[in-house]
Amino acid sequence: MQRVKFKQQAHTVAMGQAGTGHRSRSWWRALQGSLWFLPCLMLCASVAAAVGLVELQSTVEIDLSNRWPRLFGSGADGARGLLSAIATSMVTVAGVVFSITVVALSLAASQYSPRVLRNFMSDRPTQAVLGAFVSIFAYCLVVLRTVRGPDEGAFVPSLAVLGGIAMAFVGVILLIYFVHHVASTIQVSSILERIAGETKSAIERLFPDKLGQPADEPGGEAMREAGATANVLARTTGYLVSVDGDALLACAERRCMLVELLPQIGDFVVVDLPLFRVAPAGALDEAARQALCACVAIDRQRTVEQDAPFGLQQIVDIAMKALSPGVNDPTTAIACIDHLSALLAGMADRRVPGPCRSTKGVVYVVARGPDFHCMLSLAFDAISEHAADHVEVYERLVVGIGRIADATDGPQRRAALARQLDIVLACAGKAGLPRHRRDRFNDLCARERRRIEGYGPVAGGPGGNHRQLEDRAGALIPMGTRTTS
Repeated sequence: MQRVKFKQQAHTVAMGQAGTGHRSRSWWRALQGSLWFLPCLMLCASVAAAVGLVELQSTVEIDLSNRWPRLFGSGADGARGLLSAIATSMVTVAGVVFSITVVALSLAASQYSPRVLRNFMSDRPTQAVLGAFVSIFAYCLVVLRTVRGPDEGAFVPSLAVLGGIAMAFVGVILLIYFVHHVASTIQVSSILERIAGETKSAIERLFPDKLGQPADEPGGEAMREAGATANVLARTTGYLVSVDGDALLACAERRCMLVELLPQIGDFVVVDLPLFRVAPAGALDEAARQALCACVAIDRQRTVEQDAPFGLQQIVDIAMKALSPGVNDPTTAIACIDHLSALLAGMADRRVPGPCRSTKGVVYVVARGPDFHCMLSLAFDAISEHAADHVEVYERLVVGIGRIADATDGPQRRAALARQLDIVLACAGKAGLPRHRRDRFNDLCARERRRIEGYGPVAGGPGGNHRQLEDRAGALIPMGTRTTS
């Protein structure tokens, strides 16, 4: 009996350590994405460097001021004036840099989407430049405190003063680089490239999912009789940003219970509402509740690490902002469609795991996630509905769907792409396109439909037999009575 109790206590400690590790990783990612963490580290390093150079000055046996008078021959007043000038200028420049950063953040939020602010805050060059100017200021203050005149003991840390001069030149170079970096970063191509890169990494990590082995059939014989169930309530409000899959599977397996994670990653969770459903109900005690809650991380905003749809959503938001009447920038929307189609093409040939996770044929965890169909709808539905009369946007949507079709041979996914093409056609049919552009768009849609259905490219190019294509490819935009050209 004591051995069983000891095993239960050891398991509780192990699960607590796993949950602590998951929370620590989430906390570390949040620190890396903050605007203050790296500058604080650089400030501490600069203070340590200042103290080290000052102490090194007292251990150097040669007289530096006499051997290299032009380099180290400044007196106490000259050293103080120089360090004071550097410190004052660095504070001024740091204020300018902060102002530029705030302006860039405001411009990005208003021009593109508020959700891209996190990308700017986690930008390493921006953090490094801010940290550099603050560090130079702190370095000069520490060195300035150690300078002594003839009446105070005549000590001038020449090495530290020379280090301050070198850091000042580095600061000037960093200021020039920062202006260039900000001008490049706020361009839509840079923003889209960064979001797409993070989303691509998330897709490569998540698909296929390595949380146990996916069960062949969610309702097959591997599923045990659930019996009575009990709920584990959420302990905070926010977005479900990550799940420690290994810890969750181990917790369910050791306690011989079936655990269902009710929300998907990226869903909004409300405190005191069900987060997990557990069967049998008798297997759920307070230790199990704590272990399960420790396997998930809930934050006030979504992240891309385990939430690939959020990356797509950010790109869609930028496209929607570009298509709004106040902006009217279809070129930006086309760039967003290109990145979306590239991401979905990279996902098209990947296996999306089912919701059930099993070990040795026994299902222990049910955790639902996004599939290819819902990510395809997320990427293209909203843009199709808000493209208005921008025929170039509709054309790029059709080309993007064809590009995704080239990346997969799966009949279900090609059928989903065909349905998505029908949605684009329906939205374009309501836009009232000019006749000549409508004809060209119909030809494009016919070719891409044949491409999706596996017939290959259509001979004859854009000027092929339109009626023949329409018969084989299905309904296209109706030829209305409008004759505007």
